[in-house]
Amino acid sequence: MSLRPTYEHPRARDYRRQGGPWDVAPLDDLLRAARLPGDQPVLVDGDVRLDARRLETWVAALAGGLRAAGVRRRDVVAWQLPNWYEAVILYRACWRLGAVAAPIHHHAGPGEVGAVLDAVEPRVVLAGPDLPLRDVEGAVGVRGAGAGFHRLLGEPVTASAGRASDLAVVLFTAGSTGGPKAVLHTQRGLAYKGRLMGRVHSLTRGDAVLMPAPLAHVSGLLNGVLVPGLRPMRSVLMDRWDTGRALRLVEREQITFMVGPPTFFTGLMGAGDLTPERVSSLRLVSSGGAGVSPAFVQRASATLDCRVKRTYGSTEAPTVATSRPRDPEEAARTTDGRSTGDAELRVVDPTTGRDRPPGEPGELWLRGPELFVGYADPAPTRAALTKGWFRTGDLATLDGDGWVTIVGRLKDVIIRGGENVAVAEVEAVLEAHPAVRQAVAVGVPDERLGERVCAFVVSGDSFDLEACRAWFEARGVARFKTPERVVRLDELPTLAAGKVDRAALRRLAARRS
Repeated sequence: MSLRPTYEHPRARDYRRQGGPWDVAPLDDLLRAARLPGDQPVLVDGDVRLDARRLETWVAALAGGLRAAGVRRRDVVAWQLPNWYEAVILYRACWRLGAVAAPIHHHAGPGEVGAVLDAVEPRVVLAGPDLPLRDVEGAVGVRGAGAGFHRLLGEPVTASAGRASDLAVVLFTAGSTGGPKAVLHTQRGLAYKGRLMGRVHSLTRGDAVLMPAPLAHVSGLLNGVLVPGLRPMRSVLMDRWDTGRALRLVEREQITFMVGPPTFFTGLMGAGDLTPERVSSLRLVSSGGAGVSPAFVQRASATLDCRVKRTYGSTEAPTVATSRPRDPEEAARTTDGRSTGDAELRVVDPTTGRDRPPGEPGELWLRGPELFVGYADPAPTRAALTKGWFRTGDLATLDGDGWVTIVGRLKDVIIRGGENVAVAEVEAVLEAHPAVRQAVAVGVPDERLGERVCAFVVSGDSFDLEACRAWFEARGVARFKTPERVVRLDELPTLAAGKVDRAALRRLAARRS
């Protein structure tokens, strides 16, 4: 099967102009041109440390093996792996051939894996041990008993067959708001985004990123493969999040840059053996997703002694907003930044499509050269786009200077007695309390009021319902927004990508009601 874009950017001609965002070489050419000199490691995975020369040898040989296995331009190669160096090599070998990479999250179950294979019909599949994809007929094993990965290596391919306009990846959404969708991105869209974010974050050859986020998701791909490959800099992989191991890697590898949801950094800050010396190399933390409140940013900045900023993006539109080094720290703490590069942001009334006044909440719409080129299925593509604008489903405000702040999802609004309560606002107030490390608010069904506000918190014993009510009253928050139940947890449940599992918390709240 050859996947095809299902959406054409209305500004495509402008993006393709000379000097425009899509005026780029194929990804493989760009990645080979940007390389650290000598034997400096560019990719670290446990005891494996690959410099640019060794990485190129692997990519060329795997591209040759895939070509011998019948992979041609526009064909799909699927794999299910943890964050291993082999996944990085697979991405780059696919792009050299002009093939489409289809990574599957290593926590995906058999049913999800089957749905992915039906959607993309790969020419070759590869999988790590004890993963569902390993059981598919013809799957090539990576590591473990019977692994055939090394036997797949073939006659080196040293010339790129890919084009900048080719599809580069099909990524699957996390499924936090419904079933996962197959998201299509081109080489030129990813090349533009990877190069841009290196500049936005002011990254240099001396930087090193620690990457625990799955490489099968857009954040892992962008910040673990593309940005460090195009800048270039060192990428240090983690196959699973472990706070103690992360702290050891930050210290040993002199990590300067980290990206991920607040869950990662909350764990790091709570480590008993954390000392300022162990994280002294850190200079930038970029965090996105629900739970990135001003209180989290302030606490993380102080504890990790580095710049901590908020970002906004999605699988369909990676990192379209953040702050830059010279921007006011207050803006990096209280907003999700301003648009990056050529990305355009609007906040509209979701029922009329009309722009909302500055500072008034509405649905965030966006477009830009990094925007996906559709889902594999044309039907959801048509449903998600209006006149070239991607309707994110996120509630946001946009002030007159272009600072955007995500205040929740359209579906993440608690309706209590006819009053709308944005969960992001409640969570920000909760996390501003000194005893609360993390907080999530959900709606609990109520016969009289429709819903009531329930707060799940990771906090000390001193924070209970009485303390919560007193805190909200002291902050001048409306009574209808004040939680009517407080549940303390040791940790919040998360999805595979590290995002909080709100659906699980709603089920837990319903059982306790």
